[in-house]
Amino acid sequence: MIESMHNIHLGKIEQLVIHYIGNKNCSDGVRLCDELSNYTNVEDTLNKLITSNFKFDELYQFHCFPDLELNPVYTIINAMFENTDIDSFINQSKNMGRYLYDKSNHPQIKAGELGVFYLTDCTVDDELVDCIGIFKSENKQKILKVEDKQTGYDLADIEGLSIQKLDKGCLIFNQHREQGYLVAVVDNTNRRAEAKYWTDDFLSIKPINNEYHRTTHIMETAKQFIAQSMDADDEASKSEKIGLLNRSVDYFKNNEQFDLQEFEQQVFAKDDLIRKYQDFSQNYAQENQLEPINNFDISPKAVKKQERYFKSVVKLDKNFHIYIHGGKDMIEKGRDGDGRKFYKIYYQEEN
Repeated sequence: MIESMHNIHLGKIEQLVIHYIGNKNCSDGVRLCDELSNYTNVEDTLNKLITSNFKFDELYQFHCFPDLELNPVYTIINAMFENTDIDSFINQSKNMGRYLYDKSNHPQIKAGELGVFYLTDCTVDDELVDCIGIFKSENKQKILKVEDKQTGYDLADIEGLSIQKLDKGCLIFNQHREQGYLVAVVDNTNRRAEAKYWTDDFLSIKPINNEYHRTTHIMETAKQFIAQSMDADDEASKSEKIGLLNRSVDYFKNNEQFDLQEFEQQVFAKDDLIRKYQDFSQNYAQENQLEPINNFDISPKAVKKQERYFKSVVKLDKNFHIYIHGGKDMIEKGRDGDGRKFYKIYYQEEN
């Protein structure tokens, strides 16, 4: 098992080649280049673009059933690490471009430039490793260029790649090869189902089963259970639902170790609700091909990221928002004689 590694530093770009990959559904075709791209004049900008876009909290690895060697990108990366000759690097990057084109068959997938680069002198937990990077640019940005003339200045617009945000990217560190390498990924355009082609169809990666992934998995399971099961229960009010969400977050914020039985008792309390959660959790794990989890170290970074998705506000028409941070016994819900709904809130002091 690959445990979490957060101490990662990127090195220097040694090689870069750029290809154009169209949409196969539209028969756009590809343009595969035969030589390395020149980036000397923009090296600092390119390095900053890469280092600022990748986070290393959640890491991934290549996978493929029944054999990892059947994953095309994984085999291409193997060949690149084994032979760092320039001609071999370019040829393997072309293979990657052809494969990406095969997977770009949804009508909504945008054509764009595929960049493949080689990084040296990277460190992963103080171990020196090489790294292969991939990015795809799908959305161009326009800037205004000031053109100097003898009589003054003119403005012209130029369209190009963003120097602040990668649309899609991937870093593969030459470590844990037999388990699918150590992979970091970014996908800033993954807003619809067709965008999954980058992580699922093209790369075929899955999260590494470390404490960050386990924490995320359990918090996501609890959130989905509360949202789906409680919504289906007519007796459950919004305040009760928010109380469960808050207790879930509080458990992860106040504990360093996760214990499943303790979590179920503290958050759901009632035996019937615990049984419903257990059934839901088992089905959720099977549907998402996740391993059962009973105990693990809680990742504070995962808790901080997930916490923002746990809503703690009741919206009443367009007039009132009630922020609830616990204390379900301090809230009553009812209906008056005229049929109007109301909340009654008890408190000790006004701040």
